[in-house]
Amino acid sequence: MTPTPPRAVEIVGDLSALPASASGARHLVWWGNIGFMLIEGTGFALAAAAYLYLMTQQAPAWPPAGTRPPDLTWGLVFTLGLLASELPNLWVRRRALAKDARGVRIGVAAMTIIGLLLMVPRGLELAHLNTRWDSDAYGSVVWMLMILHTSHVVTDCGDTVVQAAWLFTHEIGDDQFADVEDNANYWTFVVLTWLPIGAIVYGLARLW
Repeated sequence: MTPTPPRAVEIVGDLSALPASASGARHLVWWGNIGFMLIEGTGFALAAAAYLYLMTQQAPAWPPAGTRPPDLTWGLVFTLGLLASELPNLWVRRRALAKDARGVRIGVAAMTIIGLLLMVPRGLELAHLNTRWDSDAYGSVVWMLMILHTSHVVTDCGDTVVQAAWLFTHEIGDDQFADVEDNANYWTFVVLTWLPIGAIVYGLARLW
């Protein structure tokens, strides 16, 4: 049997000039991060819709008679701290885009400390909601909104802690700069989603 001669290799293009990595919308993980935000944003929207439905259809008084609205003090402290955290967050994002290893290490370490500090007013917020999660429909939906957002704060803070530990113990490459950028974008999502949630929890209970 005559052996089949090998087929000639045809070169159709030279990809050697393409970059080995990318950032922003050219990076696949960036789009995955956007997908997470869309999915989780939908979850926030559904939770907010549940609150609005119960407020308008189920309860004759909102909050129910005998229940005070959540105290404003710690909610305001948390909100101001969260908004202020966007300044260093945007800075570290710019450092990541500039591929500044020293700046990225400093920025991520700062965001780690800020995230941990924000847990204090958030914990005090939960202690001053003035309702239990199992007291009635109002209490359940308020706690649902607060725990939903708190889980995102805790998750992103935990991710930042791990990221900071990695950055200080390893060499930083293009993929790590892209990871820092994605994490900064996600924190912005956490900040922005709190604005309508906070307005619902603290505002509507006083205006309705």
